[in-house]
Amino acid sequence: MSWEEEEMLRALGLGSVDDLFADIPAGVRVDGLPLPKGLSEQEVVAKVTAIMRRNRVGDDLPTFLGGGLYDHFVPASVRAIASRSEFYTSYTPYQPELSQGILQALFEYQSMICELTGMDGANTSMYDGSTALGEAALMAARVTGKREIVVPRAIHWERRQVLDNYVRGPGLRVREVPYDRQTGKLDVAAMKATVGPDTAGVYVENPNFFGVFDDQVDEIRAAAKGLLIVGVNPMSLAVARAPGDYGADIVIGEGQPLGNAVNFGGPLLGVFACRDAHIRKMPGRVIGMTRDADGRRAFCMTMQSREQHIRREKAMSNICTNETLLAVASAAYIAVLGANGLRRVAETGIERARALAARIARIPGYEAPLFRADHFNEFVVRTARPYEAVHEALLAADVHGGLPLEARFPELGHAALFATTEAHRPADYDTLVAAMEAAR
Repeated sequence: MSWEEEEMLRALGLGSVDDLFADIPAGVRVDGLPLPKGLSEQEVVAKVTAIMRRNRVGDDLPTFLGGGLYDHFVPASVRAIASRSEFYTSYTPYQPELSQGILQALFEYQSMICELTGMDGANTSMYDGSTALGEAALMAARVTGKREIVVPRAIHWERRQVLDNYVRGPGLRVREVPYDRQTGKLDVAAMKATVGPDTAGVYVENPNFFGVFDDQVDEIRAAAKGLLIVGVNPMSLAVARAPGDYGADIVIGEGQPLGNAVNFGGPLLGVFACRDAHIRKMPGRVIGMTRDADGRRAFCMTMQSREQHIRREKAMSNICTNETLLAVASAAYIAVLGANGLRRVAETGIERARALAARIARIPGYEAPLFRADHFNEFVVRTARPYEAVHEALLAADVHGGLPLEARFPELGHAALFATTEAHRPADYDTLVAAMEAAR
């Protein structure tokens, strides 16, 4: 026993280390843990570095995965701003007089999201796009008092699974609407037959999971019952109509494309905005601008009473924290690029997706894009042989292909969802096309 342990036991008035665990029944104790001997910091760094060298990173393995997360170029200034200690280590700004910087940054984030979506108010924020959808469904039920949520078949399965988990507790029902097999757009006729007197909200995505822009949004709004919930890739709003312009009541989305790295799939940022009439039913926190006692501009946490640490079981959401740092990064990204910069990134995604789809379509055994429609930065590719085999061949050629769809959308045949952004280099496209030619 070391002298430190002996001194600790004397201070506690105990005879042995075992006495520290006297309150734990002997039947549930374990005889230590089978852990290896501790290492020095230098040894740990060497060991972890050796493990990390086995990773295949995006710079060495161009990635064309679609489905919700996208590798955009993030200016160094964005990371520099978000890495400042005032932002990086701050958590919840409960004391506004000491937290004006973070409160203003979050206020700017909300303002930018409102401008992009055409909504009156935004929160800061949800965990990710999937939890934002779950919260939107609960909010629609609170606002309308109705019990059914209508969603498209063309939705990421993970987002649908989170929604199903959210609605299970309150007993809401989810009804599904198919998509048009030719265009990939929502089957509006089927939606009209699905909505009814107990519909609390209709959820649509634009662009949708297949990367398709849906030009039927006005017709959807006219036919929808309850609230219209629109899911977006916020980057697309630099060139597409704002959901508020075609009557959306709630807008949700995944904010990762706005200045945040893919990071192996997280952390993420759930965008959530709504009309003024529904703000008091919205989950999460709202930062407002006010005046202090001396009449100077100031910022404060205007609404947080929907959170469980204040309302407990009466709270509207069990999300008691948020993704503040990622929201700050998104605000910095939007500010650094500006309206013209965001538009260039969005337009580049459209142009490169169209060009890549055309190159893939010229390879025998591939069909791209599968749907006859306008696309954003991703599209579905159908392959003559099972896509999983193609995917393995692409990986062997040091390129990561699209997101396999066969297991979740068997009606599409051998298919995958490919995405591209301004971060891809010309050589990346050449590598992908050559590998797809060899894999057909």
